[in-house]
Amino acid sequence: MTAQIHPQAIVDPLARIGEGCVIGPFAVIGADVEIGNHCQIGAHTVIEGPSRLGAHNHIFQFASVGTAPQDLGYTGEPTALEIGSHNTIREFVTINRGTVKGGGVTRIGNHNLLMAYCHVAHDCCIGDQVVMANAATLAGHVSVEDHAILGGLSAVHQYARVGAHAILGGGTMAPLDIPPFMMAAGNHARLHGINVRGLARRGISRETILQIKRAYRLLFRSGQRLEGAMDEVLQRGLNAPEVAYLLDFIRSSKRGITRP
Repeated sequence: MTAQIHPQAIVDPLARIGEGCVIGPFAVIGADVEIGNHCQIGAHTVIEGPSRLGAHNHIFQFASVGTAPQDLGYTGEPTALEIGSHNTIREFVTINRGTVKGGGVTRIGNHNLLMAYCHVAHDCCIGDQVVMANAATLAGHVSVEDHAILGGLSAVHQYARVGAHAILGGGTMAPLDIPPFMMAAGNHARLHGINVRGLARRGISRETILQIKRAYRLLFRSGQRLEGAMDEVLQRGLNAPEVAYLLDFIRSSKRGITRP
């Protein structure tokens, strides 16, 4: 199938458009842009390069993708944006390319939903099956791991991380790392227990969820220092891989961990 490019779209001759793509009117596709097969690009969308998009992505009207980073230190270097496949990017979403000091690449994985007005800043890394509700915002260098959900109007501080399967309530301001499997809300964010329903929906066993709950109580409700509580988690035989991942996430934190 050849691509269907509306006659009023502006597509640079150096852009590479995959088979079966549909590009709407007044869309603007830059020179160093590669769009995979069967993507839908809505009217008035702007995609600048260097940007690489996988297959079966649906970008709705008025989105701005692959534009220069909003960073005062950026001086026009050819940094990049990489987006996987099967993503839905809704109206007025903005996604910036990386910066040299941040590694040069902003990355978005597969099967993600970015609702209207979301912002993904330079050098962010989003995993797979992430949901960002309306107007959720990521500052630069933020990492959002697989299956995380960010509520509407939430914001994550630069260099902070959101762990896998975590969920942020609407309007949450997250200046510190949000541990995996947790629910967080508030300004500033505080933990409110385990995302039990989300874990169960994704096939995590009841036994593993119970281990995560016990680890949570020791880490954040026992009154111990975090280092001692992590040792006790191991001593109690809480050895599910998910618990080990939770402990590794905490150990590797540079910004600090959100607490209850």
